[in-house]
Amino acid sequence: MKKTIAILFVFVMPFSVLLAQELPKWAENARKAVFSIVTYTKDGQILSTGNGFYIDEQGTGVSDYSLFKGAERAIIITANGKELPVKYIMGANDMYDVVKFKTDFDKKAEALQPATLPSSTGETVYLVPYSTQKSSKGQTGTIAKVDTIGEQQYYYTLTMQTTEKTVSCPIMNAAGQVVGMIQKNNDSESKESFAIGIRYLTDLTINALSVNDLALNSIGIKKGLPEDESQALVYLYMASGVYASNQYFDLLNDFISQYPNNMEGYLRRATYYINIGDDTHYALAVEDLKKMLDVAEKKDEAHYNIAKLIYSYQLNIGDKKPYASWTFDYALNEINEALAITQEPIYYQLQGDIYFAMQKFTEAYTAYDKVNKSKLASAATFYSAAKAKELIEGTDKKEVIALMDSAIAFYPKPYGKDAAPYLYERARIKSDMEDYRGAVTDYNDFYDAMLGQTSAEFHLIRSQAELNCRMYQQAINDINKAVELDPNNVTYWVEKGGIHIRVNQAAEAIQALTRAIKMDPENAPAYRMLGYAQIQNKEKDKGLANLQKAKDLGDEVADGLLQKYK
Repeated sequence: MKKTIAILFVFVMPFSVLLAQELPKWAENARKAVFSIVTYTKDGQILSTGNGFYIDEQGTGVSDYSLFKGAERAIIITANGKELPVKYIMGANDMYDVVKFKTDFDKKAEALQPATLPSSTGETVYLVPYSTQKSSKGQTGTIAKVDTIGEQQYYYTLTMQTTEKTVSCPIMNAAGQVVGMIQKNNDSESKESFAIGIRYLTDLTINALSVNDLALNSIGIKKGLPEDESQALVYLYMASGVYASNQYFDLLNDFISQYPNNMEGYLRRATYYINIGDDTHYALAVEDLKKMLDVAEKKDEAHYNIAKLIYSYQLNIGDKKPYASWTFDYALNEINEALAITQEPIYYQLQGDIYFAMQKFTEAYTAYDKVNKSKLASAATFYSAAKAKELIEGTDKKEVIALMDSAIAFYPKPYGKDAAPYLYERARIKSDMEDYRGAVTDYNDFYDAMLGQTSAEFHLIRSQAELNCRMYQQAINDINKAVELDPNNVTYWVEKGGIHIRVNQAAEAIQALTRAIKMDPENAPAYRMLGYAQIQNKEKDKGLANLQKAKDLGDEVADGLLQKYK
């Protein structure tokens, strides 16, 4: 009796656990959407094989990420035995082991229709395997559990025993719609299996931040662009600093193909051509810039971008002859075209920069002044105006200081590092005006803003300003700091000797200048200053000998001192 019950139990077990089953009539068409996948390494060796299926008629397929990890190339083999290449990756997730990609296809791909509603517990589902046969055999099971993993995204536990050969095959509902994709099962003997919901697969995408996605980057196959145009632009920008040159060029071509009316693609490709730096690619850049101007909805932006590109090109070519008419005059003409359409402050800023590069400082200041009367005004724009103003012949330095005051006014006290460059520049201008105490004040603020992280050169310059306003001890402290930071710089030792002479510290001066001469035995000023210090220290013979040495080295001042002290 027990034996009879056991035999009966075997026959009433879910048939899908034991062998393949005939599927509904829709399965004959459904199997055409299921394909086999072969992935390859860089040297052309087979990396792995598996399954996948189309989810739309445009050749979008899905499979497991593990199959693609480390792959440099992949092909699919359709149910009709046709081999088609995988063109690019559209998204990947290593945690859920899924990947989405685009393949070649004829006219339209045979695709499965994604289910519009999730399956529910107890619902019957069907597994459609990859097959080159016309028979519609597969497996049947039921939904045991439904877990939510995202917004309208689900993960299914199935009463169905699956094998490695069925990983990434589709799970269908009774209406012939795809519900999910079979995933790997670590327990080959388990009577349960798992499927990732179709909504998760259709939503899988590349976004602006995917450039640094480790899962995507572990696949060597080309990546697609985000489907959202604004996201694609950001992706393009981020990829420029990550992708190899040839990869980035391919991406630019893809962007232009996908978004032919977006001027940014042509601008970036023109920039790419210009960076190559030969006449052939310059000519290609010209064509892209023309196309950019044609497709641009806002012509002023196109003219501005051309002006900016040519201005940058001119700054970087050095003494080389410019290509065609790519001069500052060309850049100026383009920015003037932009300004004729819209008087944007940023356009005036570039106009000022171009005039400045052309050494037309009056015109540059006029342009910068317009920026400073706009909402774009900043410390940097006032600094630009100050530099232009300073270089205009006959300018009162007080006007330059006033502009620097406006620049520094953008920063609250106590000053931080952002304000430091402007404090340093105002100190320099004040020194030129012989306002040494004002310069020292700015240098002190600069030192505080930099949290004391200053160079030997800074301490030399501040010591000179301090010396000129009789702040002798501060000057000595600063020159000592300079030689401490850069003890092998002979200039600092000569300067240290000079400061000690100014404050009648002959012994300290002799020590510093002797050090300088050991470092540079041909330094005429060091011999002259050492000779003078020795005479002041009542070592006349040594002093006269060093003055003579300075004279012999061509120091004209030393000759006058010799005549005076002989």
